[in-house]
Amino acid sequence: MDSTSTRRRATRAKLYEAAVTLIAEQGFSATTVDEIAERAGVAKGTVYYNFKSKTELFEELLRFGVGLLTTSLQRAADETAERGGTKVEALDAMIRAGLVFIDRYPAFTQLYVAELWRTNRAWQSTLLVVRQEAVAVVEKVLREGVEAGELSEEIDVPLTAAALVGMVLVAALDWQAFQRERSLDDVHGALSLLLHGRVSGRRD
Repeated sequence: MDSTSTRRRATRAKLYEAAVTLIAEQGFSATTVDEIAERAGVAKGTVYYNFKSKTELFEELLRFGVGLLTTSLQRAADETAERGGTKVEALDAMIRAGLVFIDRYPAFTQLYVAELWRTNRAWQSTLLVVRQEAVAVVEKVLREGVEAGELSEEIDVPLTAAALVGMVLVAALDWQAFQRERSLDDVHGALSLLLHGRVSGRRD
């Protein structure tokens, strides 16, 4: 990669970080391009050089952030497969990877979850596409688990995948907001019990 591309990637990363922090703090409408540029430490013209508008910046921010999450989930699944682990172990590793991502990017996660509930945004179609990319990684592991006989054929794969992703998002946000005394290991351990069906008190 040449130096110009490297600089542009670095500049975009600064703008993403500035935008996600400001928008999480005060909302999309209240955040101005001037504020984003100031927070990023660049000229206002630099924002428009990289993005046509604030809306495009936010849309690309969603793609970038969810792309990082998707990559983290896929890496966890791949590393488990390389170790010869089961599909359930892969799902467990993906839960942890999701928690690590959310712990590292809490402002983005808050923003992403908030936008999922809004239906009148210009970027709604983009949000749905990138969300499905993340969920599809989990769906693939679930389908492979069913095919291998590790998981029940009765599983509704799309809904179960969405539920697992949603479980991680909601639990992590609750952890970040109300239970900061807990460690990441604590939260992962609790969700791991749910994944393995060990909350009923029964022992196989």
